[in-house]
Amino acid sequence: MSKYRVLLTGNHFRRTNPAHEKRLVDAGCEIVMSPYGRSATESELIPLLEGVDAVLASTDHFTMAVFAASPRLKIVARWGVGYDAIDVDGATEHGVWITTTPGTNEHSVADATMTMILAIARDVVEHVETTRAGRWDRLVGVELLDQTIGVIGFGRIGRQVAIRAGAFGMRVLAYDPVLTDQAIRDGGAEPATLEDVLRQADWVTLHAPSMAETHDLINARTLAMCKKSAYIINTARGDLVNEDDLAEALRSGTVAGAALDVFKTEPIKSDNPLRSLPNVLPFPHIAGITKQSSERMSAMCVDNILAVLAGHAAPTPVNRPATPRH
Repeated sequence: MSKYRVLLTGNHFRRTNPAHEKRLVDAGCEIVMSPYGRSATESELIPLLEGVDAVLASTDHFTMAVFAASPRLKIVARWGVGYDAIDVDGATEHGVWITTTPGTNEHSVADATMTMILAIARDVVEHVETTRAGRWDRLVGVELLDQTIGVIGFGRIGRQVAIRAGAFGMRVLAYDPVLTDQAIRDGGAEPATLEDVLRQADWVTLHAPSMAETHDLINARTLAMCKKSAYIINTARGDLVNEDDLAEALRSGTVAGAALDVFKTEPIKSDNPLRSLPNVLPFPHIAGITKQSSERMSAMCVDNILAVLAGHAAPTPVNRPATPRH
């Protein structure tokens, strides 16, 4: 009989090397799978967590009520770096560790960011679609050389974007209120205010965390500061963008277009105009998911779960419960 129960709420873990799951099984864990092919809600999670010690989690809604109703739960190990769907204070109050996988996907997200920029700059989607339709349309794109990219949020991912953009000969501006100007320069960018980034950038790329200060950072007021030729790239968090304001800006020509990997509600709803506007490239939240990053995230999740089940502190915690559950 297994000593622990571990709930998987996402499919990506089982697409990685089976050795990660074997580590859990060898440590006495029974693995159970969520029946939902999406993020679970509060009411869906509570019955799933009966008798569960650990969760290897997707973007499920872990609320105060979920933690209160799940007395055996000791850790929620997020397969990824975001945790905005988790009530961290609620977890801490109930002695539950919350962990993420920092440093595992910054190269993947930075690569995806540049992929989206290049796809727009060279009309990649249009060229593929028209050629498949039997036409020979040769649209005129733009080079990235001497274009200005504005990086909002200059952490691990933002710095990797700066390295790649610099290799293309782009001018890199960066805004991050937490960092000193020298730290931004050391990362390969020119420090700038948010307004300067928006007014000067040909490409505005978002890499800030989801928090009260960044909620709806991109809105009607900030979009009005942008060049009409500017593009908005979001591979960070859907909460950073006021989607109604962005849709209106795209319709009116306030900005030229956007590439969006994240949305306020995921999967994106059918009535969200950002899904069908012709000057938007929508993606299904895949920027951080590659073979390499997936292996790193799976390994780190298992490290966190096994440490906590053994009575130790989690290696990459978001919180530190004063009285962890045992």
